[in-house]
Amino acid sequence: MTEKSVTDDPAAPAGGRSTEAPAFDVDALVDDLLAGEHRALARAITYIEDRTPGYRELVGALHDHTGDASVVGITGSPGTGKSTLVDKLALEYRDRGHTVGVIAVDPASPFTGGAVLGDRIRMGSTVGDMDVFVRSMSARGALGGLAAATADAVRALDAFGKDRIIIETVGAGQNEIDVVRTADTVAVLVQPGAGDDVQMLKAGILEIADCFVVNKADLDGANRTVQELTEMLQLERDVDPVVRTGHHGVPEADGSTDGEGEEPTADEGDAAAAGDADDATTWRTPVVETIATKGEGVDAVIEAFDDHHEHLEATGALEERARMRYAEEIRTLLREDLGALLEDEIDRRGGIESLAEAVHDRETDPYSVADDLLGPIEDCVEEQRSE
Repeated sequence: MTEKSVTDDPAAPAGGRSTEAPAFDVDALVDDLLAGEHRALARAITYIEDRTPGYRELVGALHDHTGDASVVGITGSPGTGKSTLVDKLALEYRDRGHTVGVIAVDPASPFTGGAVLGDRIRMGSTVGDMDVFVRSMSARGALGGLAAATADAVRALDAFGKDRIIIETVGAGQNEIDVVRTADTVAVLVQPGAGDDVQMLKAGILEIADCFVVNKADLDGANRTVQELTEMLQLERDVDPVVRTGHHGVPEADGSTDGEGEEPTADEGDAAAAGDADDATTWRTPVVETIATKGEGVDAVIEAFDDHHEHLEATGALEERARMRYAEEIRTLLREDLGALLEDEIDRRGGIESLAEAVHDRETDPYSVADDLLGPIEDCVEEQRSE
């Protein structure tokens, strides 16, 4: 069954710790979700997206049942065919016997705050398939293009038992780096004839791609785009060999093997010149061509995803990425909770406008205001530490 929804309450808070009692039966919902009820999954994601009181208990209860799904992020500029490719990827995964969950992050409507759902019409190949769950979520203006609730929604899909989870980002270009914090593998779509756009990728997107996909490969300029991307990746390897190879016991940037200026052997020199092609710990980002509208090249994309996942497992990077994601998630939650706590305190003191007016009238200064607001929190922390 395909699930699509618009955020019910666009005015709902984007995060922050709630002291309200859960608005739903958390245990019953978790039981239903783990039992494979799609309606429970849809409700859970709605509660997560709307930050309904009780969503934290829900996510916490689901956490123990996660960790088995492979999560892929699809990003790229608008018009590159992300939705079409996601549709074909879901179809191919189903042909291979996998269950699929899709989180499509859409731009937030400036009027309602909900998802625009502009591209979902392009995801029609698996309509009616109970093992493909598609959900649109509003970006809610998040700078990275991913809503803060996306990671929690992925967790719900993972706990539900989806084998493959695909996240499609808004498609705002270089702001899509948040997907790195959620997905195991990130594919960046580029269309032929991108020209200067390909050059712009150097500034940000290049670093997040585990796989480049040149979609619409039947258009003029596809070969040139593939060549440009390949050259960019080679240039990256050439200019930064220390980061990629130095700590794996192969020649450093200066050609030494131990940092003491030894001359490299012929084999070591060849390895450095080749960007350490045989180093199993180095992932060489592939460039794959597709014509998503026809399903051509989709199998090659999945093979690239599978290869990258195997690479992450073999090198231990999969576990390391998971730990980094959890660390960043903890920081995000702390920022949200602390921010909400401070907003309450600001309101209690008359609002931010009155504080700003006091600063403007030279009655105080911004640093003093910040110290006054944080002071009680610091005192509480110190008190807790001394107990």
